[in-house]
Amino acid sequence: MCGARNGIFISYPERSEGTLSPLDSSGYASSHPEILVTIGLPRYARDVRENCYNPPPMASTTLIRFSETSSAQKRTLVAAALGWGLDGFDVLLYSNVSIYVMAALGIHSKAIAGLPNAFMLLASGIGGVLFGFLADRIGRTKALMLSILTYSLCSLGSGLSTSIYVLIAFRFLLGLGMGGEWNTGATLVAETWPTHLRARAISIVQSAWAWGLAAAALVAWVVLDLLHLNWRMVFVVGLLPAVVTLWIRKSVPESEMWKQHRISEVKAPFSEIFSPGLRKSTIVLLLLNVFGLFAWWGLFSWMPPYLTLPIDKGGRGFGLMSTTTLLVVLNLVGMFPGYLCYGWVADRLGRRRSLVIYTLCAALLIPAYAAARAPWIIMVLGTLVAFFGTGFFAGSGIVGSEIFPTRVRSRALGFTYNGARALSCVAPYTIGRVGDAKGLSWAFSICAVAFLLAMLMATQLPETKGKELE
Repeated sequence: MCGARNGIFISYPERSEGTLSPLDSSGYASSHPEILVTIGLPRYARDVRENCYNPPPMASTTLIRFSETSSAQKRTLVAAALGWGLDGFDVLLYSNVSIYVMAALGIHSKAIAGLPNAFMLLASGIGGVLFGFLADRIGRTKALMLSILTYSLCSLGSGLSTSIYVLIAFRFLLGLGMGGEWNTGATLVAETWPTHLRARAISIVQSAWAWGLAAAALVAWVVLDLLHLNWRMVFVVGLLPAVVTLWIRKSVPESEMWKQHRISEVKAPFSEIFSPGLRKSTIVLLLLNVFGLFAWWGLFSWMPPYLTLPIDKGGRGFGLMSTTTLLVVLNLVGMFPGYLCYGWVADRLGRRRSLVIYTLCAALLIPAYAAARAPWIIMVLGTLVAFFGTGFFAGSGIVGSEIFPTRVRSRALGFTYNGARALSCVAPYTIGRVGDAKGLSWAFSICAVAFLLAMLMATQLPETKGKELE
């Protein structure tokens, strides 16, 4: 038997038939929703306790709409989505002003200009593991707030940089917070949303990244082209996400599943993700993300400069306004629906098959995009690449949440996703280096190969559609 108060589920574990817990008679339990109230129903208690969080996908529940979820679940979803979207906003600000930074700081090589992003990705792997440990110990919401504060403050620091070395240092620190946000937010949503809505909920969280990237392009255009301010002011705007933590602290509840496991279970060592039952899935998911993130960062971190640079320097020679328009369309018409549609596709075709389709399509589309010359063809193909090449990341979060048990879930997601970010840190430098030698169009073909390798890894993952969280 289970009930809900203020959007928080309460489970009633096994006890003798017809008896009440002393907590009930004292009235303490009724004023503390986090307490597991004890009442009868011994045959069904254990099953119901599990299903308070993950009701089975029966016919009566498959038609439940998002509007029918609790207010606490909605706030959890909004918090994770805001954190992830603003993460993308702060992260991609540098790519949108990189040509101005290169001129101001005397950077003459694309490879060197790619180093701030490379070190940011390296730090994201460290941050993913670090914040994963914090989330498993101090709670999901506290770790989420700390990660947002980290990347917001370091965005401001990026705007104060006086040399490439100072900029790299601040982007490295920003990467720590960037790495921590994803696994804490995704874990929080996975543990508070029911099984039959989990894929769509996590897809919504991932889709916020597209809005963040679009906002970064718009802010860069407004500050630089409309207001004619210095590029440093773009990074100052990146401080604003810190305000979100005030709302999270006040309004977003902690995961009840995390609270119960914290009380009832022995702390699991990090090495458990390499236990015989999880080892293959951990390694395959890590490699899937390594190849996918290499392809994504290699392509999308260089897309703004690629569109803006003169043709004789390997770019497409578009003005800032045209580039901003292309990037906004790419993010809102390509990435955003790509994320949202993945949840729908995964619920119908399965997690593994969806990952294979998305990564394969991205690999086939990139060479055509790199060869395009006309602006409208670049826009159409770029939108399709963004749809498939970005949307598949929703699948990584969904599969990871369903593979790993609660006691190690946040750390496992941090390792397989942000650890992969760290390993993919060579992508911006590599694509920049090849772009210096042969042009960015040719360099993007490396990203296509990386997506093909990601597709091969996806074929080795277990199918987790409909799985209850452990």
